[in-house]
Amino acid sequence: MASRSEPLDSLDFFPTPPWSTRALCEVVLGGTGALQNLSCWEPAAGEGHMSDVLAEYFRDVFASDIWDYGRGHGIGAFAAENSGLVDDLARCPFRPDWIISNPPFNLAKDFVIRGLEEASTGVAMLLRTSWLEGRDRYETIFRDRPPTTVAVFAERVPMVKGRWDPKASTATSYVWFIWEREHFGTPSRIVWIPPGQREALTRSDDVARFAVRGIPE
Repeated sequence: MASRSEPLDSLDFFPTPPWSTRALCEVVLGGTGALQNLSCWEPAAGEGHMSDVLAEYFRDVFASDIWDYGRGHGIGAFAAENSGLVDDLARCPFRPDWIISNPPFNLAKDFVIRGLEEASTGVAMLLRTSWLEGRDRYETIFRDRPPTTVAVFAERVPMVKGRWDPKASTATSYVWFIWEREHFGTPSRIVWIPPGQREALTRSDDVARFAVRGIPE
């Protein structure tokens, strides 16, 4: 059931559960040992629900968003100039090894395209499983630049508009779409993120760090 849909002018603020970002880093990308000397840009950072977790793994993390959520992040649009909220593109102060994000639904394709231009090592986007479908995405991305890995959550990743609710449930399924430069041109592979990661990768201080954040819906 793919129920997440937002108006074109919406900020589409659905904070990412911390454990789902850790699942990407731990299960798919190799954990701290593989990432600790690398840099990352999170260009739809919101209140830091994903970027703060990425900082647990990456040496340098730059966080930005089109809207100022009061977290001290860079302000700018990742996907389009003159968006109406800001007048220029977001720019990372260094060339990131990775660009990782949970992008706005209506701009996901543009996030992937720019991410592939900017990142030196790879791009990872948390998107609905149904994002695999669609002629436009096939012709603009998948045909010539298919993801190297599609990492499927065996359990659901609940997201709530405007806040992280650790007790939420969902009927919408999400996967990580991952592009790695060194594997461009190879057939896409599907991997599964095993069940139990929500429990295993949720930390005791996550509620204090993340659940109290959020803006009114």
